Amino acid sequence: MDIQVKFLGAAESVTGSRYLVTAGDFQFLFDCGLFQGLKELRLRNWDPFPGDPGKIQAVILSHAHIDHCGYLPRLVRDGFKGPIYCTEATADLLEIMLLDSARLQEEETDFASRRGYSKHKHPEPLYGVEDAKRVLPLVKKFAYNESIKIHPGVEIVFRDAGHLLGSAITEIFIQGSSMRKKLVFSGDLGRYNQEILNPPASIEEADILFIESTYGNKDNPVINTEETLARIVNEAHQREGVLIIPAFAVGRTQTLLYYLRKLSQENKIPDQPVYIDSPMAISATYLYYKFPHYHKMPVDQQEFARELETNMLVLVKTAEHSKSLNDIKSNAIIISASGMMDGGRILHHLYNRLPNEQDTVLISGYQSEGTRGRKLLEGSPTLRIFHEEVPVKCKVENISALSSHADKEELFRWMGNFKKAPKITFTVHGEGNNLDVYGAAIRERMKWNVIKPHYLDTVMLFDGI
Repeated sequence: MDIQVKFLGAAESVTGSRYLVTAGDFQFLFDCGLFQGLKELRLRNWDPFPGDPGKIQAVILSHAHIDHCGYLPRLVRDGFKGPIYCTEATADLLEIMLLDSARLQEEETDFASRRGYSKHKHPEPLYGVEDAKRVLPLVKKFAYNESIKIHPGVEIVFRDAGHLLGSAITEIFIQGSSMRKKLVFSGDLGRYNQEILNPPASIEEADILFIESTYGNKDNPVINTEETLARIVNEAHQREGVLIIPAFAVGRTQTLLYYLRKLSQENKIPDQPVYIDSPMAISATYLYYKFPHYHKMPVDQQEFARELETNMLVLVKTAEHSKSLNDIKSNAIIISASGMMDGGRILHHLYNRLPNEQDTVLISGYQSEGTRGRKLLEGSPTLRIFHEEVPVKCKVENISALSSHADKEELFRWMGNFKKAPKITFTVHGEGNNLDVYGAAIRERMKWNVIKPHYLDTVMLFDGI
């Protein structure tokens, strides 16, 4: 039996995670994400799928972030009918994330049509809500550390990746006629000292390793997160402005609430309204109650709520309520999705707040190349929003320590658990020169065989096993 992989995404790019694995007569897709960031990457979402979706027999998901699962509605619409394997928490998040993604695409298509800035006479979304709904009956959910047979010769096991509620490192065991081989997809690895999630599980061996590279050549600065967040909140308050925090609805928002509540309790920041302007974040927070064994927070619902709720927490559920936040002139915190500012309600807040010198935008995680967040970090004087160049006059802050991605040394700490070198280590989910430097560092420090795959590369992993 031959085993090969085709890199359909997250090869020399951080987003668009998709790997098509063929093991003899069995073909499965690992992850099924959307491309984000640079226009040339986003356009790939509209390209015909590189293969026949109807011939793919299964999909395995590492976690529910859109760059890992957001292409599923399109794949199903184009003919995929097989099972989708993931953890229990990922399955529940998947419903929230895909329906939200579809709704946003429909809304943005309608907005572009009404504003007249689409180049298409009758613009259509990549997929709609009904497409997203068709994905859900295909989902099969499992616990961590459970052996799952997905084909007579293929078993998988999900291990805790510590990146997002339900995120998984995936071990894939493929039995040939003469030997058994093991593939490991790291997925996105979390950090080792987090307030809410567990550290990533240790893996000791793999024949083939796919290792994420988001922060592969970067160490997040050693800072006191609480002190830094307190300074930013207090300075924004002193300027009598509004603090805007673009944040992923799942994970980052809950972490921010935890810190804000703690700082408020300790009287290190003033009491002020904290608006959670993301229906998805509100829904996702409930899942922390439902899956207490997936994180480190208290298992009792009321106790958990007390860990996150500030004195003046306001949940913003309707679009009308969201728009009314534009009338707030000072002393408030607004947390809204999306984290890389590529869509959602955060765009309306940025459109209205970026020109205000008294306001502050806090970037709280990794920003892919080509995203508005990356442009803000790099000091762009304007951001293009709703087809307009909006001047950036507000204060821009960044706390990279809030990222849910392992940094360089944490990635090497995780790789250090391996007792012997994999046959091949593929560096994926990285971009630019950092990817080359990271690969070179793995070769030097681990003495491993490292390959940097390119988009649409096909690599033979084993032949005749």
